[in-house]
Amino acid sequence: MEKDTRLDLLTEWVRQFDGFSGVCPVPVSVDASFRRYFRIETKQDYIVMDAPPLLEDTKAYITISGYLAGMGLNCPRVLKADIERGFLLLTDLGSIQYLEQIKANQSKANTLYSDAIDALLVIQKSGVSVQNELPSYDDQLLYSELSLFREWLCERHAGLVFTDEDDYRWQLVCQELVGCALAQPKVFVHRDYHSRNLMVMPENNPGILDFQDAVEGPYTYDLVSLLKDCYVKWPQEVTRSRARYFFEKMEISDITKQRFLQDFDLMGVQRHLKAAGIFARLLHRDNKKSYINDVPRTLSYIIDLAPRYPALEFLSEVIELRLLPAFAETL
Repeated sequence: MEKDTRLDLLTEWVRQFDGFSGVCPVPVSVDASFRRYFRIETKQDYIVMDAPPLLEDTKAYITISGYLAGMGLNCPRVLKADIERGFLLLTDLGSIQYLEQIKANQSKANTLYSDAIDALLVIQKSGVSVQNELPSYDDQLLYSELSLFREWLCERHAGLVFTDEDDYRWQLVCQELVGCALAQPKVFVHRDYHSRNLMVMPENNPGILDFQDAVEGPYTYDLVSLLKDCYVKWPQEVTRSRARYFFEKMEISDITKQRFLQDFDLMGVQRHLKAAGIFARLLHRDNKKSYINDVPRTLSYIIDLAPRYPALEFLSEVIELRLLPAFAETL
């Protein structure tokens, strides 16, 4: 069996603390990043994170954890840290993801989503005081994310070749989506606020995970991540109802309902193109195979919107007529 040197170092590190001698970290999960998580089972459970310092930024995790805790939100607290080696000892938020709970018991979904939206509203309201300390979700980052769809899913995975006309129309789509994103009011953005990163908690629900990539960016980004989730899809009327709940409670002024829905929809297109590209990259670069199965669901949100937005005509054509047929042959 291949020796896991980092796990050995992590175990040695955590055993030095009072009450942790002799503990054996048990694998919990590996996410879409290079981080790994292990549970330590004592009288009270803890989580240890292994985040290779050349690949992951534990400083950002510590900073954002402090911001969210200061807002009164439920997130892992950092108890011990070795930033140089990328080891963190964290409080444990349990093992019940939103995703598995809403699939197992849909009758609880509305309450869980209301809790998640309420927490998101707190992030946006309380985050005003710190959001300018965060990296900016600027045009360079937005365009870079969109390029993942073309490079990794269309070209690398499905073998599509863009003609000069395709390239021109693709650039127009990107300009439309980036322009819409940049025109939105800026808030504290978690950047991965969805059912796999929210934990069901007995109080102060939800528990919020995977927040280290937070930025200052569009006010609809986290909402669309939550309500148009790449891992679970709801009927459009349910999604609209939950979006209205956010709209009615948000404290951003001078946004009409019509503009809000357009911001929400087009922000979703940008995110779903990015996510679909990342899923292909996870397969081909990182050998993480499970995410590619979420691509059809992720792209279905764009197909649903296309009839209402002429700017999405090219995307709809590419996805429905070329990409998905080619994608089906790769499964």
